[in-house]
Amino acid sequence: MTNKTLGGIEIEISMKYYIIAGEASGDLHGSNLMKELKVADAAAEFRFFGGDLMQQVGGKLVKHYREMAFMGFLNVLLNIRTIKRNMNFCKQDLLDYRPDVLILIDYAGFNLRIAEFAKQNNITVYYYISPKLWAWKEYRVKKIRALVDEMFTIFPFETAFFKKHGVDVNYVGNPLFDSIGEFKKTAKSKADFLKEHQLDERPIIALLAGSRVQEIKYILSVMRDAVAGRNEYQLVLPGVNSVDKKLYEQILKGSEIKLLFNATYDVLNHAHTALVTSGTASLETALFNVPQTVLYKMEGGRVMDFIARRLVKIPWASLPNIILQKFAIQEYIQLEMTVENVSAELDKLLNDKKYRQQIFDDYKKMNELMGEPGCSKRAAEKMVELLKR
Repeated sequence: MTNKTLGGIEIEISMKYYIIAGEASGDLHGSNLMKELKVADAAAEFRFFGGDLMQQVGGKLVKHYREMAFMGFLNVLLNIRTIKRNMNFCKQDLLDYRPDVLILIDYAGFNLRIAEFAKQNNITVYYYISPKLWAWKEYRVKKIRALVDEMFTIFPFETAFFKKHGVDVNYVGNPLFDSIGEFKKTAKSKADFLKEHQLDERPIIALLAGSRVQEIKYILSVMRDAVAGRNEYQLVLPGVNSVDKKLYEQILKGSEIKLLFNATYDVLNHAHTALVTSGTASLETALFNVPQTVLYKMEGGRVMDFIARRLVKIPWASLPNIILQKFAIQEYIQLEMTVENVSAELDKLLNDKKYRQQIFDDYKKMNELMGEPGCSKRAAEKMVELLKR
């Protein structure tokens, strides 16, 4: 909301926000940002690409992220018509809505193209949660500098990265502090959680298999085989609503793994150890103080492994390791993601007390580096302040 004077009378004008989040994590962070924007701008109007969490806050959901989550070169190629259709729809929708600001959340391949279109049509562009240019495709920094009016970063190392490239940023801290803090205010006790999901007292190994169909297809079967036969533990997989339940059931058939929906944070809150698909989930797992091993694989086998090793600019894949600038937790990426490797590492995580303690110590350092809670509030207040100018 902003104030304008008309005929000597001060009137309040509501501001229109168009937000694009193309993944589950973006939906989470987008929803928290929207809540704080409504506090900073009581008359805020929202239109967005996102998911169920953003829809719960209010405004108009025009495209759900489950229609947009295509990962990997082959999958993108097979769905190129759908991607182009989504992009053309978004461009026209932007012109029809004419927002005061377009807020982009990660999802670089799609969002940078939309940023270019917005810039050509004199629409202000804010980027909240930077694309991972520090890991690969560093050349895209030039696009950020040319197309984005304000960048809001969530990791301290990003600030230094963008400064090196002559891009001023607003460092606001990490939104996962806010999401997890809100969850813990009303979190179920362990007894209630176990009772609700018919679990027993054995320690829980959490399996976080990703939020995209392609990730689940490549990674969950390795997780399943690596945890097989560990009868002294309960094996729990938090499912993602945007993924067809039949896919999970097909991969889990014959295993002892329990599938739960709408329970990711509940599972992490009471987990002993975790196997985690690389991405936001690795940072969430660390913030819940759960020792973990990080896995990742996409189609392409040796060819993709060869390409990835030459494109990726940093030696780590998981966010906790990137923040700490060290291998605090083990990663098995592409060809290294075998049942044998993951099973052997899981043995260490479950049985080596010194190893677990070192991970806990590293998690503590990571928390200190990331700053204080309140990211969504700081980002929203700064956005509204800049728009009022």
